[in-house]
Amino acid sequence: MNISWDITDKDIQNIKKVLIENENPFLINRRKRNVQRQNIVINEDAVIKTMIACLLTSQQRSGPNSAVGRFLSKEPFHITFESISNVDDDIEDYLKQELKKNDLTRYVNRISRFFASNIKKIRKDNWSIIKKLESLKYIDSKEEERKIADKLNNDYDGFGPKQARNFLQSLGLTRYEIPIDSRITNWLNTFGFPVSLSSSSLGDKGYYHFVSDGIQELCRQAEIYPCILDAAIFSSFDNGAWTDENAIF
Repeated sequence: MNISWDITDKDIQNIKKVLIENENPFLINRRKRNVQRQNIVINEDAVIKTMIACLLTSQQRSGPNSAVGRFLSKEPFHITFESISNVDDDIEDYLKQELKKNDLTRYVNRISRFFASNIKKIRKDNWSIIKKLESLKYIDSKEEERKIADKLNNDYDGFGPKQARNFLQSLGLTRYEIPIDSRITNWLNTFGFPVSLSSSSLGDKGYYHFVSDGIQELCRQAEIYPCILDAAIFSSFDNGAWTDENAIF
């Protein structure tokens, strides 16, 4: 059974409208990284910071002026490959204490446990994840993006379909597969998506693929990448708070 996506001229105009209204530093930064592939660095430190960011943002508000936003904006970011190597098997407690120092106490035990477990898996695999991620820098393939996102979803603790895509998008590696969260589903429901969306259902991989296919077809006809629509919608909820300084991801 196939789904036929009926995209109207009005739909496309509404897409263009939200892009125009939210041409802000967050969206501009997304275009530079994910579309133009500028300043993308894939190494151990980038993987560590992005994984922490994904685990944090899956549990709490992550706008530019939130505690999470301020923590992730710190330069240099001090949780690094070297720092976790120095604590060896105490990674869980190390991250827990660092988060608490920065007033991040919500679900801190769970987040730290997930992170420690994932780093142990990555170490066991001799950081081969870096080579897999690097491959996305040089291709323009929604099929390959989905394949790698689904593998991250399967392999890492605390990663559902959304955070697997958040991880890749934050690294600048995806154009088609986006993290579909409550902001996106709320906007799509208002926009007139053909089925009523629930963010709670997006934990199911098949349902996630279905919604993602609809977004990708909408964007294809509007001649934009889904990652750009995602940036416009996401930042539209933050009332112009994104600046050049805080538009990291």
